[in-house]
Amino acid sequence: MAPSQRQIEEREARKQRILDGALDVFKANGIEGATMDHIAQESGFGKATLYYYFKSKEDVFSEILEAGWKNIWESLEPIIAEQGSPRNSFIKLLIKIAEIAQARPGLFEFLFNAPKTIKLESQPWKEYQHRLYGVIQGLLEDGVREGEFPKINPELMFKALGGLFMGLVFMGDKKDPVSEKDVEKLLNQLITDPNYSSN
Repeated sequence: MAPSQRQIEEREARKQRILDGALDVFKANGIEGATMDHIAQESGFGKATLYYYFKSKEDVFSEILEAGWKNIWESLEPIIAEQGSPRNSFIKLLIKIAEIAQARPGLFEFLFNAPKTIKLESQPWKEYQHRLYGVIQGLLEDGVREGEFPKINPELMFKALGGLFMGLVFMGDKKDPVSEKDVEKLLNQLITDPNYSSN
């Protein structure tokens, strides 16, 4: 018999609770120091429940990252679909990412910092990450071509993006919503920095 809608929702809620508990465990202990026991304890489930959903702590870690990146990626689709001017789309995109960071700063920081520390065979979240970077680079290149951004050296563009995302993580700590003015300021700092412009 197929599970009912309620059963599906309960299953998803349990899975989410495990992921939320695991996030705290990973942030406190790193992936090496974390155990399935820790995760079960933190999420308030027995280990049997944990193993029903995930085969290992690596599996849990990977799911947090994949779900987080997928959420960022899917939330940007309406902005890209609007086909606004590159600069405008870029600013809306960054405001959206900042909103996501503000809603869950702990998760957002984890999405950007955790992957640097691990060497998992399968890294399914990378696909969303790379596509997001591709979209951002595309908007910057379109904007440069249409004269909406100063000419930026493409290799340095990615260094600038690292700073941009860290800036958004930092903005995510503010209590007020991130405004267009905040993003413009961040953007201008990056784009007018002599290290990022090509002569």
